[in-house]
Amino acid sequence: MPRAPWHDAVRTAAYGMITPDQRRAAQRTVRARAAAHGIALLHELAGPELSSADDLRDAIELGRTEPGPQIVGYWGELGGTARARELGALGAAGDIFVDGTIGSHTACLRRVYADLDTRGSGYLSAAQIRDHVVACAQAGLQAGFHAIGDGAVEAVLAGFEAAAEQVGHAVLRAGRHRIEHLEMTDPPMVARVAALGVYASVQPAFDAAWGGPDGMYVQRLGRDRAATMNPFGALAALGVPLVFGSDTPVTPIDPWGTIAAAVHHHNPAYRLSADAAFAAHTVAGWRAAGRDGVGELVAGAPATFAIWQVDSDHRLPELVPGGRWPVCRGTVRDGITIYRP
Repeated sequence: MPRAPWHDAVRTAAYGMITPDQRRAAQRTVRARAAAHGIALLHELAGPELSSADDLRDAIELGRTEPGPQIVGYWGELGGTARARELGALGAAGDIFVDGTIGSHTACLRRVYADLDTRGSGYLSAAQIRDHVVACAQAGLQAGFHAIGDGAVEAVLAGFEAAAEQVGHAVLRAGRHRIEHLEMTDPPMVARVAALGVYASVQPAFDAAWGGPDGMYVQRLGRDRAATMNPFGALAALGVPLVFGSDTPVTPIDPWGTIAAAVHHHNPAYRLSADAAFAAHTVAGWRAAGRDGVGELVAGAPATFAIWQVDSDHRLPELVPGGRWPVCRGTVRDGITIYRP
């Protein structure tokens, strides 16, 4: 099933109506909101169908020149390595769409949806994915793809595996390449992700919003498949690097809500410990951006941290869904205060 060209055309036209001053104001607002939630690093997933080159260039420049969270950019264009380098992006990665979404019946599945006679939409072949990963590896850039349904995840894994045969498994693992979302897998797929050393850029808020016995996953997929969605615990058990994010504006910037969603996953088998979830939303984000040694309070690390007020004597507060989260009382990036209430 092809993508709807009218959707991309409408979105491009709408974004084209935004003036540079409006765009800059929106970027400042997002950075301020992130800083107020204890965030000192943002991963901006841009692309020709998501925003614009000017949008990404301006965002990266803001991160360099104004107080606030650092911004690392990803340019989501197949074959777009030259453009990614030109823009100062860390990768030709992010939302390079291999499929759509579960809610719209456009995520690519291996079996038809439970509530509609379709397997969704697959946009890229394994060969196209392979060629893009090879080009990124040769250019020293990260590769990454949006893959939600198990059909799309299969194509991405086959593409990465074929690329590894060309560039070598060690080179591939060193690239810190990513799969965005990775919602629908099975145990063999999880093992293949682990073997490739690919980072899983995942959103626990998806399970909180759409999981459970009456959630959207059950409606679209049926109970058996819905129970397999977002297998954070299974991924972590095999050593897959987990990186938590918000996927804003789909789900909000809410770090403690994200951690709580991972700790209280609807499927107990996929739950993470509070420590593991905390690490996935702190140090892992820096590592995925190639910044080792940041995100932990240890001697010699950059002075990048958040100060939290908690109603608990424990190292981590009790993470009850919908509970009272810690309140950010300050955020510091590289020794400079970027948020103070």
